[in-house]
Amino acid sequence: MKAPRAAGRGTTKPAAPDVAQQLELKPGQSIELLKALHILTRDGKLNQDSRRKLKQVYHLYQFIEPLLTELSAQDHPVSLADHGAGKSYLGFILYDLFFKNLGRGHIYGIETRAPLVEASQQLAADLGFDRMSFLNMSVADSTRTDAVPERFDVVTALHACDTATDDAIAFGLEKQARAMVLVPCCQAEVAACLRQNKAMSLSRTPLAELWRHPIHTREMGSQITNVLRCLYLESQGYQVTVTELVGWEHSMKNELILAKYTGQKKRAAAERLQQLLVEFGLDQSLQHRYRMD
Repeated sequence: MKAPRAAGRGTTKPAAPDVAQQLELKPGQSIELLKALHILTRDGKLNQDSRRKLKQVYHLYQFIEPLLTELSAQDHPVSLADHGAGKSYLGFILYDLFFKNLGRGHIYGIETRAPLVEASQQLAADLGFDRMSFLNMSVADSTRTDAVPERFDVVTALHACDTATDDAIAFGLEKQARAMVLVPCCQAEVAACLRQNKAMSLSRTPLAELWRHPIHTREMGSQITNVLRCLYLESQGYQVTVTELVGWEHSMKNELILAKYTGQKKRAAAERLQQLLVEFGLDQSLQHRYRMD
C-alpha cells in the first residue's frame, strides 16, 4: 500500500480566491479604478484603512442607488453634485457602479484643494469617465457659478467639515435638489456659541448642565447642529430620515441625513427650529442660516 503523498511538492496549488469576491467588490466594479484611487495596492491588496473607506462608500451607495434609479427613470439624465469631494472616492465609485452603464447623467465634484481637483480631472480623463466634472471652488461659491446647472437632482456631502454641510444644504435648496444625502463631519460653530454663552445659560436654565463640561459642549453642539439641519430641511419641504452610515468601529462621524423633496413644507418644524434657537441662545448667531420662505 502506497503511503499518502506529503502535502506540498508535487501537489496542485489551490486556486487563489476571486479578487472581487475576496474584497467584497460590487459586480462589474473596476479594480483598476480602485488601484488608481489608492484604495487597492498595485497587487490588489486592501489595507485596513482602505477597507474602512470602501465600506463607508459602499454603505452610502446603498442609500444613494435607489434614489438614482428612481430619479433616472424615463431616460432622465440625473445630475449629482458631490460637495467637499476630496479625492472623489464617492463620485468615482458612483460613476463606476451606476452612471457608467446608465449612459446618461453627470457628476460634478466640488473641492477647494486644487491639486485634488487636478488629479480627479486627470483620472476621469484616463478612465474615459467623460460625464464627470471637477470644480476648484468652495461649496458656497458653487451656488453662484455658471459652471454648474441651474438645478440638481441629488446633492451629496460626505464628511463635509463644520459649516460646509450647511453650505451644501443651501446649495441643494438653491438648486431645487430632489434629494440630499449628507454625512456631517466636525461641527464647531454651535459648540463655540454654547461655550460663549455658557455662564449666562447656567444661571438661566438647568439644561445648560448638558454642555457645562468641554467634551459635552462639543457633543451637544454636534447634536444640536444636526437637529436644526433636519428641522430646516423639513420646513423647506423635505422628508428627512436620520440613520447610521456604518458601525461606530469604522467611523465616529457616522450620522447620515437623507432628505427627499416632497414639497410639503412643515410649519411645525419651522416653529420648533426657532424655539430651539432661542432656547439655546443661538438665535442671534445662527438666524442667518435658516431663512424661511
